[in-house]
Amino acid sequence: MTNARAGSTAGFAVPSTRGVVYLHCCPSALAPHVEWALAGVLGRPVRLEWTAQPAAPSHLRAEASWTGRVGTAGKLAAALRPWPMLVFEITEDATAATDGERLAYVPGRGFHRRAVSANGDVVVGEERLRGLIARARTAEDFQHGLSELLGTAWDAELEPYRLGGDGAPVTLLHQVV
Repeated sequence: MTNARAGSTAGFAVPSTRGVVYLHCCPSALAPHVEWALAGVLGRPVRLEWTAQPAAPSHLRAEASWTGRVGTAGKLAAALRPWPMLVFEITEDATAATDGERLAYVPGRGFHRRAVSANGDVVVGEERLRGLIARARTAEDFQHGLSELLGTAWDAELEPYRLGGDGAPVTLLHQVV
């Protein structure tokens, strides 16, 4: 049960955090729809500064820093899910009470969600590592499984798009609380 006036859940304050939405590759016709989807999560109008994506001619890219409640990154990713041709990443910073996370989507590969520490390092939980050790039959199996946990394949596919954002403008977004 949420107390909207106090911004709390079951008597506890809902922590606020921040993050970044990296819309690495978006067909120009979808740009207004993406803005509406983000606005639906954030509770206020969103107007992004779109620029050309050098890694994908005739496509656009945009970055937006956001502030909002913990869990906003997952909601933003869910709002973008209807368009499988988008390429994007969404980060959410860690708080004193929660880990941060990075969500990445690449067409044909799907979503990858990973926990991140306060300094941005990927954090792999003990149970996930124990599961990998139990499943891996060879050193190659272990190496492949570790690469999956770290999101290595997603990073490799995203890197050309990330380079297109060097020096690009960033929009600031805030969630209505």
